[in-house]
Amino acid sequence: MAGNGAPATPAAFYKMLSVPDAVELILSETTQLPAEEVPFAAAFQHTLAADVLAAEPVPGFRASIKDGYAVLCTDGPGEYDIAFEAFAGVAPRTLTPGTVAYIGTGGPLPEGADAVVQIEDTEFLGAAAGGPKRVRINKQAAPGEDVRQIGSDMAAGEVVLRAGQHVGAAEVGILATVGATTVKVHRKPHVAVLSTGDEVCEPDAHKLELGQIRDANRAMLLAAAAGTGARATDLGIARDTAANVEAALDRAIAEGADVLLTTGGVSMGDKDFIKPLLERRGTVYFGKVKMKPGKPLTFAKVPVPEQNRSLLVFGLPGNPVSSLVTFHLAVVPCLRKMEGWQEPRLRRLHVRTAMPIKMDPERPEYHRAVAHWARPEGAPEGACCGELVATSTGGQISSRLLSLRSANVLLEIPQASGVLPAGTRVSALIMGDLGSMPVPEAPAPTVLP
Repeated sequence: MAGNGAPATPAAFYKMLSVPDAVELILSETTQLPAEEVPFAAAFQHTLAADVLAAEPVPGFRASIKDGYAVLCTDGPGEYDIAFEAFAGVAPRTLTPGTVAYIGTGGPLPEGADAVVQIEDTEFLGAAAGGPKRVRINKQAAPGEDVRQIGSDMAAGEVVLRAGQHVGAAEVGILATVGATTVKVHRKPHVAVLSTGDEVCEPDAHKLELGQIRDANRAMLLAAAAGTGARATDLGIARDTAANVEAALDRAIAEGADVLLTTGGVSMGDKDFIKPLLERRGTVYFGKVKMKPGKPLTFAKVPVPEQNRSLLVFGLPGNPVSSLVTFHLAVVPCLRKMEGWQEPRLRRLHVRTAMPIKMDPERPEYHRAVAHWARPEGAPEGACCGELVATSTGGQISSRLLSLRSANVLLEIPQASGVLPAGTRVSALIMGDLGSMPVPEAPAPTVLP
């Protein structure tokens, strides 16, 4: 590592870290972003920065769980006059012994009643001319039966959501229920994305000259950053001069980015300007990671004293697959910690491989695959069984972006010689939405044999 004014460190001299060590180092240098107060609906997909308490009991009155009749248990089964009706939103009345009240789901239990008999356990008898409606109660009710008691869902003063909790749709409903119309959440990170290289062209280039390529990385990383909920800023393409790359770094700082993602320029060529710039302007924590793909991954911090903060910089490899794989492995945990996640690391599960996978004797591989639910071969019809099976996306060369198509996991293939046989159980890191995995060949049984 080197600070301001120190000579640049050649890429070959960086100590190579393992992926777990690199992630731990990144997280140790990442701080949570400040809290801000937002309307509760705008808290969706944010992380709470403070506990949320129920200001009042929920429900605030005794409420019926079902449609039926409010009764006094000591009256017992029999035929009764229907004194009145009790519906949600109407103030409760008083029930006298020897009568019942028709009550709807959510309706307030009348004073004097202590249970509800569901309508299925009653028989409506109609009404004689000029007389009240009557009903036969066929079941003996127990006190409190089919009644939500005051505060049974949430007690007054109860912590209903804790700081660090992610706000999904259900949590928005809880905030509305307790009247928490404004809440404190962590600010979402601001991510700037830059491509580098004279060979890189905009995707809408009419014609490519020999040696030119369309810029897939920038569009892909902008989408990936936005997919985490971050605010994403496009810094365009910096041509291969030190001045152009530094100007882009200064623009990221000026625009208030918390994180800068660059692609390309982090290997060992004469035009790889990223590492020397970061060495001169800040601290490079690592410049090589023992992984396939993504070995040249670089992580640095650039101080911004005039704004009393630092800019975190990830130098991602230029190959598209390496770029997105390292984004998931290294950048996503960083962004999660910034926005307040209590456990920002990628989630891991076990899968069984659907085909043989060749291992690499020099580096562990993060093999792109599609996980799906499958029944084991030979499972008896109707048996309640199954497991996650991972199908490789094919050729894993780091320039083949098709290897990421539909991929939802990264198989953690150990560094070793030889081939992992089909059917091997391996760990996998989730990097996509498992809810969009291929549909099983048949629905799972809902009744155990």
